[in-house]
Amino acid sequence: MYSHPSQPKNCPDNVSSVRLRELAIGPSGKHCPSVCLSCIVSSLREEVAKFLSFYCKSPAPLKPENVVVLNGCASLFSALATVLCEAGDALLIPTPYYGAITQHVCLYGNVRLVSVYLDSEVTGQDTRPFQLTVEKLEMALQGANSEGVKVRGLILINPQNPLGDIYSPRELQEFLGFAKRHELHVIMDEVYMLSVFEDSIKYHSVLSLEGLPDPQRTHVMWATSKDFGMSGMRFGTLYTENQHVATAVASLCRYHSLSGLVQYQMAQLLQDYDWINHVYLPANHARLKAAHTYVSEELRVLGIPFLSRGAGFFIWIDLRKYLRKSTYEEEMLLWRRFLDNKVLLSFGKAFECKEPGWFRVIFSDKVHRLRLGEQPPLHCIPQATPPLLAPTCPPISAHGSLFPLLRDAEDPAGA
Repeated sequence: MYSHPSQPKNCPDNVSSVRLRELAIGPSGKHCPSVCLSCIVSSLREEVAKFLSFYCKSPAPLKPENVVVLNGCASLFSALATVLCEAGDALLIPTPYYGAITQHVCLYGNVRLVSVYLDSEVTGQDTRPFQLTVEKLEMALQGANSEGVKVRGLILINPQNPLGDIYSPRELQEFLGFAKRHELHVIMDEVYMLSVFEDSIKYHSVLSLEGLPDPQRTHVMWATSKDFGMSGMRFGTLYTENQHVATAVASLCRYHSLSGLVQYQMAQLLQDYDWINHVYLPANHARLKAAHTYVSEELRVLGIPFLSRGAGFFIWIDLRKYLRKSTYEEEMLLWRRFLDNKVLLSFGKAFECKEPGWFRVIFSDKVHRLRLGEQPPLHCIPQATPPLLAPTCPPISAHGSLFPLLRDAEDPAGA
């Protein structure tokens, strides 16, 4: 049997990849036994159903026959869009959102996205920036209908990327109720569900709800790419009670299948609850929290507004005060200035944010690497008043740093 470390602190840095090698080779040092592919597929679907039942806290055990496995969530988005929509149809999606979804849904079926625009300003009944409400969904749907666009469904990301928002059970029920009234399918992307690292925050999967408003039109996606740091393994799963949808998506497995070895490894990994609960998740959450705390504190010192949600790998930061004008051109100039100094941020336009100047910062790295931001200031960005961008910039070290750049932007002496 595999011997589990007794404390999370004993985890190696590449904890997931180490575990996968053990699963592939086995405790005796021999490679996994040869078994028929159909047996592996059946076993994997059973393990996925058990895994989602446990971690999504479903009221009743989920059924293996409702599970479809493809090589990642990108493939699932492409397959679902093709199955649920006709060419030229659309799906609603709140903005800002993970921009790659635009390409995913367009790849096969020529499906477009209709943005549900959210504002950073808290107004009306809102209680937080960029808050999604049924009223905003209704407005976006009416706008699409008035333009003759056929909307077939709604995409929700929970926890949300890039905001980190976690929808409450009440919000989920309201959004699902909206979709049912308009006979819309709901694609729930829950790829970050095990990356909620703040103890005070409780995550609720849509599969945990008692009595879904429209279970035949509710389709839930999850993958190991984020929660287990296994993007290269290409493993994504769909859970849907609609057998027509499940069969149609599964028919595309010919183009998006997993190798037998990957299926075997995934089945073994997902059933190892002892290691996941007592070794991996505590270690991963502790590291995420430490990195998030460090970056958050640095941003507070700099007076940079940001959203802090306690989930995911990213922080949504507000750099609007560094723009000379509120335009996407100015946003791109600022992004390029960071990139020239070896600091890679994601600009808001890539997430269809309607307010220029918002950026996504990835914080999920080792704290000692994040502390590279403490190296001597780089006098590359003068103070925030015009002109913002300096015409020249001195050489920099091998590693770029976000925080010195922002400090210099606030410090007139750095101009």
